[in-house]
Amino acid sequence: MTGQQHNDPLHGVTLKTVVTELVEYYGWEQLGRLVPIRCFTSDPSIKSSLTFLRKTPWAREKVEDLYRELRG
Repeated sequence: MTGQQHNDPLHGVTLKTVVTELVEYYGWEQLGRLVPIRCFTSDPSIKSSLTFLRKTPWAREKVEDLYRELRG
């Protein structure tokens, strides 16, 4: 493993954990403002968010970047 992996807050963290921690920290409303995607703003749930983020690389990248900022 490289040093970069050890310093990356995403290393070994599941997408479900990322979304759950962001929701716990920001709440759905604020998360929807920070990353304006429908799965965060319209009837949000962890399950629907995971489904969307797994299929949508640009949105997943935004969520992972926000998580890095939170944990960095």
